[in-house]
Amino acid sequence: MYRNDMAKCHRNDIGSVVLDRATTTTSAGGGGHFRLWSSFSGASFRRKIFYAVSCGGSSRYRHHNDKNNVAPSSPPPPQATATRSTTTKTTPQSHSKEKELEKVKPKSEKLSDLLNLAQFSESENDDVTKKKVEALDELKRVAKELQVEDDSAKRKEAASRVRLLAKEDVEARATLAMLGVIPPLVALLDSDDVVAQIASLYALLNLGIGNDVNKAAILQAGAVHKMLKLIESPNPPDPSVSEAIIANFLGLSALDSNKPIIGASGAIPFMVKTLQNLDNTSSPQAKQDALRALYNLSIFPSNISFILETDLIPFFLNSLGDMEVSERILAILSNMVSVPEGRKAISSVRDAFPILVDALNWNDSPGCQEKASYILMVMAHKAFGDRQAMIEAEWYRHCLN
Repeated sequence: MYRNDMAKCHRNDIGSVVLDRATTTTSAGGGGHFRLWSSFSGASFRRKIFYAVSCGGSSRYRHHNDKNNVAPSSPPPPQATATRSTTTKTTPQSHSKEKELEKVKPKSEKLSDLLNLAQFSESENDDVTKKKVEALDELKRVAKELQVEDDSAKRKEAASRVRLLAKEDVEARATLAMLGVIPPLVALLDSDDVVAQIASLYALLNLGIGNDVNKAAILQAGAVHKMLKLIESPNPPDPSVSEAIIANFLGLSALDSNKPIIGASGAIPFMVKTLQNLDNTSSPQAKQDALRALYNLSIFPSNISFILETDLIPFFLNSLGDMEVSERILAILSNMVSVPEGRKAISSVRDAFPILVDALNWNDSPGCQEKASYILMVMAHKAFGDRQAMIEAEWYRHCLN
């Protein structure tokens, strides 16, 4: 029985033992004694003791080995087994696992990659900084060459360089202006060299693109008056110069603070003349720029009186129907009806209302229809005579359609 029990032993727990110390006067020794309390019999107690003696040591040994993760020593594998394992063919699955292991980089390689990346970023930043420094040096050189008064060829070349640098670079426009290139470019307009004039005009034009500060600085430097001086010279200006001047008027008039100055400078008659193209010298681009510049100037109410001093209103009404310019013309007329003088000038033109009413039928041009209806609405609201003229033109029939 004990042998079977030994085979089943698996723990060294002997159960709970309670020792109760009690003092009694009736004991044989007259002193205290201990009483052993147990929930099992004497035979089972002896069996528990036997279990502890026979199994406890080995279990404690195993527990100690497991705790320290020390495996029992084993003899080295035979040489044949090692040889056989080395000659075993690699399966596709093991080959793929090896590839995956090769892909995993050690920590040292990752650290090296991070250091290399930091060095690359630093070198890249150095290259960017170097390029910016070189670009700034070039801008400074160009600005310095523009101020060389005794070398007109170098100034002309510098103006051409400013034109290219400021064409598409926003930062270059601001930097060149801070370096003081605007006054010498404006002064270059006094040159007798047409090439220098054109280079200066387009350099100023590019400097003002998207930069209101530069637009104001160009006007304050007296550019508009020098441009008009080129136009009003006894000899007719070169068509390329006139086109560049119109382009500058368009760019400068986009700034609200420049509108009254340009309108009062005498530039409007020149733009009207360019638009009418009576001498057939204006290019299509120049006419479009002149029309857009007149629209910018008509936004400011005080400029309408300068426009009315020309014969622009009859020309506009007679030009309606040309879809390349009709919507822009109606936009200018929409600005002009905001003042009594403008409404009077429009209503005084023969067949003005039939022409405007006819624009309501342009179903392929909703923009023209909208602007024509706005002009008619304002004029009908402000003057009784205009309402009567509109009734005679049967404008209501077109509105119902």
